[in-house]
Amino acid sequence: MRFTVAIDGPAAAGKGTISRVLARRFGFAHLDTGLLYRAVGKRVMGGDDPLVAARSLTAADLAAPGLRDPEVAQAASRVAVIPEVRAALVDFQRAFARTEGGAVLDGRDIGTVICPGAEVKLFVTASAEVRARRRYDEDMAAGHALSYDDVLAEVRARDDRDTNRADAPLRPAEDAVIVDTSQMSVDEAVAEAVRLVEARL
Repeated sequence: MRFTVAIDGPAAAGKGTISRVLARRFGFAHLDTGLLYRAVGKRVMGGDDPLVAARSLTAADLAAPGLRDPEVAQAASRVAVIPEVRAALVDFQRAFARTEGGAVLDGRDIGTVICPGAEVKLFVTASAEVRARRRYDEDMAAGHALSYDDVLAEVRARDDRDTNRADAPLRPAEDAVIVDTSQMSVDEAVAEAVRLVEARL
Protein backbone atom coordinates (compact mmCIF):
# COMPACT_ATOMS: atom_id res chain seq x y z
CA MET A 1 0.00 0.00 0.00
CA ARG A 2 1.17 3.49 -0.83
CA PHE A 3 -0.57 6.19 1.17
CA THR A 4 0.83 9.67 1.70
CA VAL A 5 -0.04 12.10 4.48
CA ALA A 6 1.23 15.62 3.71
CA ILE A 7 1.39 17.98 6.68
CA ASP A 8 2.35 21.62 6.23
CA GLY A 9 2.41 24.63 8.49
CA PRO A 10 4.56 27.30 10.11
CA ALA A 11 7.19 26.74 12.80
CA ALA A 12 5.99 25.48 16.20
CA ALA A 13 2.40 24.91 15.11
CA GLY A 14 2.56 21.25 16.14
CA LYS A 15 2.98 19.56 12.77
CA GLY A 16 6.08 17.64 13.83
CA THR A 17 4.42 16.20 16.91
CA ILE A 18 1.30 15.28 14.96
CA SER A 19 3.37 13.71 12.18
CA ARG A 20 5.38 11.51 14.54
CA VAL A 21 2.27 10.28 16.34
CA LEU A 22 0.48 9.52 13.07
CA ALA A 23 3.49 7.58 11.79
CA ARG A 24 3.62 5.47 14.95
CA ARG A 25 -0.11 4.92 15.08
CA PHE A 26 -0.52 3.78 11.48
CA GLY A 27 2.91 2.23 10.97
CA PHE A 28 3.91 4.78 8.34
CA ALA A 29 7.43 5.97 7.58
CA HIS A 30 8.06 9.56 8.72
CA LEU A 31 10.14 12.34 7.23
CA ASP A 32 10.58 15.73 8.87
CA THR A 33 11.53 17.55 5.67
CA GLY A 34 12.65 20.56 7.69
CA LEU A 35 15.50 18.36 8.88
CA LEU A 36 16.83 18.31 5.32
CA TYR A 37 17.00 22.09 5.29
CA ARG A 38 18.46 22.19 8.80
CA ALA A 39 21.19 19.79 7.69
CA VAL A 40 21.95 21.98 4.68
CA GLY A 41 21.89 25.09 6.87
CA LYS A 42 24.29 23.53 9.37
CA ARG A 43 26.73 22.62 6.62
CA VAL A 44 26.50 26.16 5.22
CA MET A 45 27.29 27.48 8.71
CA GLY A 46 30.42 25.32 8.47
CA GLY A 47 31.43 26.96 5.21
CA ASP A 48 29.84 24.75 2.55
CA ASP A 49 28.11 26.12 -0.52
CA PRO A 50 24.30 25.69 -0.13
CA LEU A 51 23.76 23.87 -3.41
CA VAL A 52 26.74 21.57 -2.91
CA ALA A 53 25.44 20.73 0.56
CA ALA A 54 21.92 20.03 -0.73
CA ARG A 55 23.15 17.74 -3.49
CA SER A 56 25.41 15.72 -1.22
CA LEU A 57 23.39 15.23 1.97
CA THR A 58 24.05 11.96 3.75
CA ALA A 59 22.36 10.04 6.54
CA ALA A 60 25.13 11.31 8.81
CA ASP A 61 24.16 14.90 8.01
CA LEU A 62 20.57 14.18 9.07
CA ALA A 63 21.82 12.74 12.36
CA ALA A 64 24.30 15.53 13.10
CA PRO A 65 24.15 17.04 16.60
CA GLY A 66 22.67 20.50 17.04
CA LEU A 67 20.16 20.40 14.19
CA ARG A 68 17.44 21.67 16.56
CA ASP A 69 19.46 24.65 17.77
CA PRO A 70 17.85 28.07 17.10
CA GLU A 71 20.76 29.32 14.98
CA VAL A 72 20.52 26.23 12.76
CA ALA A 73 16.79 26.83 12.35
CA GLN A 74 17.51 30.35 11.14
CA ALA A 75 20.18 29.06 8.72
CA ALA A 76 17.68 26.49 7.43
CA SER A 77 15.12 29.23 6.77
CA ARG A 78 17.71 31.22 4.82
CA VAL A 79 18.82 28.33 2.57
CA ALA A 80 15.19 27.26 2.03
CA VAL A 81 14.51 30.39 -0.02
CA ILE A 82 17.14 29.34 -2.61
CA PRO A 83 15.23 27.71 -5.51
CA GLU A 84 18.16 25.51 -6.54
CA VAL A 85 18.45 24.10 -3.02
CA ARG A 86 14.73 23.28 -2.93
CA ALA A 87 14.93 21.62 -6.35
CA ALA A 88 17.87 19.48 -5.24
CA LEU A 89 15.82 18.07 -2.35
CA VAL A 90 12.54 17.47 -4.20
CA ASP A 91 13.32 14.05 -5.68
CA PHE A 92 14.41 12.64 -2.32
CA GLN A 93 11.17 13.78 -0.69
CA ARG A 94 8.92 12.51 -3.49
CA ALA A 95 10.54 9.09 -3.46
CA PHE A 96 10.14 8.89 0.31
CA ALA A 97 6.47 9.87 0.03
CA ARG A 98 5.67 6.73 -1.97
CA THR A 99 7.31 4.38 0.53
CA GLU A 100 5.55 1.04 0.55
CA GLY A 101 3.34 0.85 3.63
CA GLY A 102 2.59 4.57 3.79
CA ALA A 103 4.46 7.75 4.66
CA VAL A 104 3.95 10.96 6.59
CA LEU A 105 5.91 14.03 5.51
CA ASP A 106 5.83 17.34 7.31
CA GLY A 107 7.19 20.62 6.04
CA ARG A 108 6.06 23.78 4.31
CA ASP A 109 5.38 22.78 0.70
CA ILE A 110 4.46 19.10 0.94
CA GLY A 111 0.81 19.38 -0.09
CA THR A 112 1.41 22.13 -2.65
CA VAL A 113 4.68 21.10 -4.35
CA ILE A 114 6.17 17.82 -3.15
CA CYS A 115 3.03 15.66 -2.95
CA PRO A 116 0.09 17.44 -4.57
CA GLY A 117 -1.58 14.04 -5.00
CA ALA A 118 -1.28 13.05 -1.32
CA GLU A 119 -4.24 11.10 0.02
CA VAL A 120 -4.43 13.35 3.09
CA LYS A 121 -3.33 16.97 3.31
CA LEU A 122 -3.31 18.88 6.58
CA PHE A 123 -2.27 22.47 7.23
CA VAL A 124 -1.42 22.77 10.91
CA THR A 125 -1.24 26.33 12.19
CA ALA A 126 -1.54 28.51 15.30
CA SER A 127 -1.18 32.18 16.12
CA ALA A 128 2.32 33.65 16.09
CA GLU A 129 2.05 34.43 19.80
CA VAL A 130 1.11 30.86 20.73
CA ARG A 131 3.86 29.43 18.53
CA ALA A 132 6.42 31.81 20.00
CA ARG A 133 5.44 30.76 23.52
CA ARG A 134 5.86 27.09 22.60
CA ARG A 135 9.24 27.70 20.99
CA TYR A 136 10.36 29.87 23.93
CA ASP A 137 9.43 27.11 26.39
CA GLU A 138 11.31 24.53 24.28
CA ASP A 139 14.38 26.76 24.03
CA MET A 140 14.39 27.47 27.77
CA ALA A 141 14.14 23.75 28.53
CA ALA A 142 17.10 23.17 26.21
CA GLY A 143 19.14 25.86 27.92
CA HIS A 144 18.95 28.52 25.20
CA ALA A 145 18.75 32.01 26.70
CA LEU A 146 16.41 34.01 24.47
CA SER A 147 13.68 36.37 25.59
CA TYR A 148 10.06 35.71 24.58
CA ASP A 149 10.06 38.96 22.58
CA ASP A 150 13.14 37.82 20.65
CA VAL A 151 11.54 34.45 19.91
CA LEU A 152 8.32 36.13 18.75
CA ALA A 153 10.33 38.42 16.45
CA GLU A 154 12.14 35.38 15.00
CA VAL A 155 8.85 33.51 14.48
CA ARG A 156 7.37 36.49 12.64
CA ALA A 157 10.52 36.97 10.55
CA ARG A 158 10.53 33.31 9.60
CA ASP A 159 6.83 33.42 8.73
CA ASP A 160 7.54 36.40 6.49
CA ARG A 161 10.38 34.59 4.70
CA ASP A 162 8.39 31.39 4.32
CA THR A 163 5.18 32.97 3.05
CA ASN A 164 6.77 35.54 0.74
CA ARG A 165 9.55 33.54 -0.91
CA ALA A 166 9.24 33.28 -4.68
CA ASP A 167 9.68 29.51 -4.82
CA ALA A 168 7.14 27.25 -3.05
CA PRO A 169 5.83 29.76 -0.49
CA LEU A 170 4.17 28.46 2.67
CA ARG A 171 0.42 28.25 2.09
CA PRO A 172 -2.32 25.64 2.47
CA ALA A 173 -3.06 23.43 -0.52
CA GLU A 174 -6.52 24.18 -1.91
CA ASP A 175 -7.78 20.80 -0.68
CA ALA A 176 -5.94 20.79 2.66
CA VAL A 177 -7.83 20.59 5.95
CA ILE A 178 -6.85 23.46 8.26
CA VAL A 179 -6.07 22.37 11.83
CA ASP A 180 -5.63 25.43 14.08
CA THR A 181 -3.94 24.26 17.28
CA SER A 182 -3.95 27.65 19.04
CA GLN A 183 -6.57 26.53 21.55
CA MET A 184 -5.95 22.78 21.31
CA SER A 185 -4.04 20.49 23.63
CA VAL A 186 -1.55 18.11 22.02
CA ASP A 187 -3.97 15.22 22.53
CA GLU A 188 -6.83 17.13 20.91
CA ALA A 189 -4.74 18.07 17.88
CA VAL A 190 -3.51 14.51 17.45
CA ALA A 191 -7.02 13.10 17.80
CA GLU A 192 -8.29 15.40 15.06
CA ALA A 193 -5.45 14.38 12.73
CA VAL A 194 -6.04 10.68 13.43
CA ARG A 195 -9.74 11.11 12.64
CA LEU A 196 -8.94 12.77 9.32
CA VAL A 197 -6.50 10.05 8.29
CA GLU A 198 -8.83 7.23 9.33
CA ALA A 199 -11.58 8.77 7.21
CA ARG A 200 -9.41 8.32 4.10
CA LEU A 201 -7.91 4.90 4.78
